[in-house]
Amino acid sequence: MKNWTSPVSFAALLMTLFCTAQEPSAAVQDNILSKTSSKLNSILSNTEKTENHSRLLSILRASDLDCLLDYDGQFTVFAPSNAAFEKLSEVTNEWLINPENKEKLKAIMSYHIIAGKLSASKILRAMCRGNGEASFTTILGEKVTATMSGIDIVLTDTNGNKAKIVNADSEQRNGVIHEIDSVFFPVNFF
Repeated sequence: MKNWTSPVSFAALLMTLFCTAQEPSAAVQDNILSKTSSKLNSILSNTEKTENHSRLLSILRASDLDCLLDYDGQFTVFAPSNAAFEKLSEVTNEWLINPENKEKLKAIMSYHIIAGKLSASKILRAMCRGNGEASFTTILGEKVTATMSGIDIVLTDTNGNKAKIVNADSEQRNGVIHEIDSVFFPVNFF
C-alpha cells in the first residue's frame, strides 16, 4: 500500500497558506503607488532637466505658464525643441523674449498645450476613427489637427503651419510631452 501521508500533508499545508494569506492593506497599496508615481516628475520639472527644451522653459516662465505645468492636472504638451525655435527669424526670437509681449507669448505657448493626457497611441486611435485625421483643442481654444505622413504624426495649426512629432510619449506625473520640430502661432497673431 502506498503512503499518501506526505503528499496529502503538503497539499493541506499549501491550502492553509493559500486560504489564510492576506491581501495587502490599502495603506500598503497606496504606499506602493506613491513610490511608483513619485519616480515621475511633473512636466515642468522634466523640462527644467532637459537641455533640448531650455528655450521653451524660459518662454514658459516668461509667460507664467510654468506654474500650470507643475500642477497635478493632466496635460499634453507639444514641446518645441530648441532647434524649432532656431528655425524662427532672429527678429521673432527677440520679440518672444520681450517682456512687453507677455500676453501674446502666453497665447503662443497655450497653443502647444492640451488639457488631458494624449499618448501617441491615443492620437493614432483618434485618427483611425476620423479616417486619418483627428482634431484636438488647445487650452487657447484653437484646433490642432493630427495626420500621418509616412510613419510620422504631423500636427497642423489653423494657419496651415505643420510640426512633426519627433519624440513621442515622454510620460510625466501630470501628463505627457511630445517634442515637435516647429513652433505654432495663433490665427491673426502678428
